[in-house]
This record gives sequence, structure tokens and C-alpha cells, in this order.
Amino acid sequence: MVEYRIDRRSGVATYVQIVQQTKQALRLGLLEPGDKLPTAREVVEATAINPNTVLKAYRELEREGLVEARRGLGTFVRRGLNTAPADSPLRTELDQWAVRAREAGLDRDDVDALFTSVLDTHFKLDTHYKGDES
Repeated sequence: MVEYRIDRRSGVATYVQIVQQTKQALRLGLLEPGDKLPTAREVVEATAINPNTVLKAYRELEREGLVEARRGLGTFVRRGLNTAPADSPLRTELDQWAVRAREAGLDRDDVDALFTSVLDTHFKLDTHYKGDES
């Protein structure tokens, strides 16, 4: 089961953080079709956020066809996004790189900036990017 971590200083809306973390779990194969998401009550107890925020995130995931709410049963994964399994050799390499970056004195923000820069170089945004509907 996924455990949500909310960063109140990130500037990213809380419901968006839940959506992003759910998608990340789907991509890594940590969540698979048929898996049940935590209830809104469980998320509220773990994160101290408003239940409506959780429900908003789950509605967005449902709108995208990733989950489905089953009345009285909960919210379940409909389809996965796993293209980069958690046990991928690439993950192992990235993990080793992150250890080296930390040993070199980089903090999380430094690593984030460096990694984002590299991603931007190799994965240029195109017109198919969600949010660019033109």
C-alpha cells in the first residue's frame, strides 16, 4: 500500500502531491491493478490533511482512468503505469549515484536541480505533454 508524504513547503497543492505520489507508485509497480488505495480516513490520520483534499485527489485519479471508486468498498487501481519497475537495474544505478552525490556534499535541492537539468536536456517537453492542450 502507498503511504503519502505531504511537503507543506513545496508550493505544490496537497491534492496534486497525492496524485503525483500515486502515479509514481504506479510507474514503479508498487501499485498494480486491483490494489486498494488507503481510505481517505487513513490518509487523513497519517498526514493531518483535510479529507476533501484526499477525495479531490482520488477524483482526479479516477477522471484519468487510473482508479475507480467502489461504493462501500474503497478506491481501487484500474490500470498501472509501470514502465520503470522498482527492481530495475537503472534504479540501482540511480541509487548508487544518489549516494555518491550525498557523499560529495550535495543536499536534496542540489540533487533535484542537477537531475531536473539533466532531464530537461534529454526529455524536452513536447506538445503531447499534459497541460499543453494546444
